Amino acid sequence: MGLLKCATNFRCRAVRLKGLKYSTRAKMKQGYQQANVVILHKDLADDFEAFCRANSSPLPLLYRSKCGEWSCGPLATGSDIREDCPEYCVFENGVLMKKVASLSSYTPQLQDMVTFYLGCSFGFESALKAAGVPVRNVEQGKNVSMYKTSVACIRAGQFHCPMVVSMRPVPEDKLDNAAQSTHGIPLAHGGPVHIGDPKLLGIQDLSQPDYGDPVKQCPGDVPVFWACGVTGVEAVQSCKSALAFTHSPGCMFITDQKAETISSLTLEPAQCPLSFCISQNPQHYSIASKRAVQQIRAIEELVVEDPGSRGIRALFLQDELLKACLSLSHSSSVLITTGFPTHYMHNPPEETDGPPGAIAMAAMLQALRKEVVIVTDGRALEMNQHIMRDAVEKGVIKTAVPVISFQSNGPDSALHFLCHDGDPTKPRFDHLVAIERSGRATDGNYYNMRGVNIKHLVDPIDDLFTTASTIAGITTTGVGDGGNELGMGKVKAAVKAYMPNGNLIACDVAADFAITAGVSNWGGYAVACALYVLNLCPIHWRYLHSGLGLSLTPDQQSLWMACLPTVAKEEEMLHILVKYGVRSGKTANLGLEVDGLTFHPYHSDIIQRLRNLTLA
Repeated sequence: MGLLKCATNFRCRAVRLKGLKYSTRAKMKQGYQQANVVILHKDLADDFEAFCRANSSPLPLLYRSKCGEWSCGPLATGSDIREDCPEYCVFENGVLMKKVASLSSYTPQLQDMVTFYLGCSFGFESALKAAGVPVRNVEQGKNVSMYKTSVACIRAGQFHCPMVVSMRPVPEDKLDNAAQSTHGIPLAHGGPVHIGDPKLLGIQDLSQPDYGDPVKQCPGDVPVFWACGVTGVEAVQSCKSALAFTHSPGCMFITDQKAETISSLTLEPAQCPLSFCISQNPQHYSIASKRAVQQIRAIEELVVEDPGSRGIRALFLQDELLKACLSLSHSSSVLITTGFPTHYMHNPPEETDGPPGAIAMAAMLQALRKEVVIVTDGRALEMNQHIMRDAVEKGVIKTAVPVISFQSNGPDSALHFLCHDGDPTKPRFDHLVAIERSGRATDGNYYNMRGVNIKHLVDPIDDLFTTASTIAGITTTGVGDGGNELGMGKVKAAVKAYMPNGNLIACDVAADFAITAGVSNWGGYAVACALYVLNLCPIHWRYLHSGLGLSLTPDQQSLWMACLPTVAKEEEMLHILVKYGVRSGKTANLGLEVDGLTFHPYHSDIIQRLRNLTLA
């Protein structure tokens, strides 16, 4: 009993030193869980609890008091919420009226009020340090930087507001440590909700935080953002209650619990989050679990098999499929292009590799609620529109994707095609994908694998990719199986060194990500499968939705599964292509064949193995 009294007295002395700066108080109670505080009239309490439950990342609920209850026994023995925060904010009708060092003068009003204690990110700073991650705000003796975002919390009753985030600069080589050490502490906001450019959260200037102090980044640091309990302050302002109180940002309620005791998740190794850079313009990282990453790597390895013995393994770059699909998962509008008119002696000159993979990707992207458009050569526009119509009728894809063409009418044609009013700050698409699409060589011509120039059959869709490389916010992916496809300029040196006619045929236009496959259609199937895996990954799903949103529903999973490639759908797709005279790339055979490989057993075997890996 004496030890308990001693601990309680120490706590009371520490929190009542009102004049101390955050850094001093944090050192005094380093390693103890802290709590954000919101105090509301009892009539609003149920709505606010619902708001917390719906937005658990910024507002993890540690304890809801009874009406008029000052103490918080489960969190701190002998506490008194009227005195135990170093500073309080007083709100009237949603407006901050003043800051006070005590709420004792409001005791009569507090009789009808309920106190909410919410988890705080200061509770995981000891976990960051233990993982070898420097905590810059502590190093600099400053309060953490906190910012309002453009991310709207899920509304409940009268409560609606933007999410607030805290930012800590983290060395790039410590990003995985930061994510892994915090993800298992959901009562202190859990893992990051964004890594990279603050503008993607609607934050314009890191040097001007809405709450707290500006924290300087060191060379090599990346801004990492966690959901923040100061969201509760914004929520209080949104409800415009006659009277409400919160802690003053950075002046939290300090509990008697060690921070490590609030870790309620034991992360299995397979569920550890891993981070990957998916864009440098703007800087953007995404996250997925180790299990999802391993699953996608297995898919990637499968589709790079080379039954045609073309030596395409020399073009392979690991994790291009993973990073492309992470980027696609974050996208909202995707432009897909395909079409390789290798059979210049036939009409139509197109081959059966490309369109099936394009439609497989489009089907999954549509299921994930992305806007999708396909762009093709003007001379093949009507045929591809008919192919799309038939694909819908035969159940290959649920909803028709618009099929359009692009013609260059001047130096700014690509810019106006990609962006509203030609304004590079207003792109229509945030991801471009080329699959088995003729790619421009260094000399400006387009070559098939035999070295025949087919430029007269190709529209300059490459211009869209070269222009996209200059526009912030547009990412590009190329899928190919020989190195002469649009986007495969990323592996141009390998194409020239290892592929037949490589010096002549190598595509000169690079994409951000280059997916190599034994047959390009397989790369398209792999994208659809990898997107399915990612969106079923709870760690990626949480990050994708900035820590907000409801859990996946069985209906969503069923819809996505129905959009995966199947042997039956892809066989039907080949029948449609044959109907329109589209031929196998290597042999020009008009039949169920792609790149000289018959659908059975080669392609059907790959599709079934892909499904087995995806659904494992």
